[in-house]
Amino acid sequence: MGSPKIQSGQKITPFLWFDRQAEEAARFYTSIFKKSRIVTVMRATGGAAKKTGHKAGSVLTVEFELAGQRFVALNGGPLFKFNEAVSFVVNCKTQADVDRYWDALSAGGEERECGWLRDKFGVFWQITPSILLKLINDPDTAKAERAFEAMLRMTRIDIKALKDAVR
Repeated sequence: MGSPKIQSGQKITPFLWFDRQAEEAARFYTSIFKKSRIVTVMRATGGAAKKTGHKAGSVLTVEFELAGQRFVALNGGPLFKFNEAVSFVVNCKTQADVDRYWDALSAGGEERECGWLRDKFGVFWQITPSILLKLINDPDTAKAERAFEAMLRMTRIDIKALKDAVR
């Protein structure tokens, strides 16, 4: 599989291997995050189609941005699957942000513990309120432990419940 020309000034770009859902996934993700867009769609032509086993005109890669961060999605076939070894953290300021991203990304997927979820394409996400890190790193270790224990009992992170646990 050839690499697309990535035009961003970004030093590192996440490259996601999908079976055949790269464009569908990119459109799904760009519909969820603000400041997001499809940048380019590279299609298989003549020689590339023959070498990769794609039909001429089918999507090979999709370059897209989520909240200004560039990604590339590849239709690479069923050889590789996503797992928890790589996930994307979505930092949220409010419970409304947590709820919005959680509901959108978990739709058709699987909710996991501690703010983790797997979306309908198999990609793992951590929907994390920014206050969580502050609370579990509190200099008062008893407060930090209570916040951490509360988080361990949650699927979707609940900011009020975290704050209540610390009090």
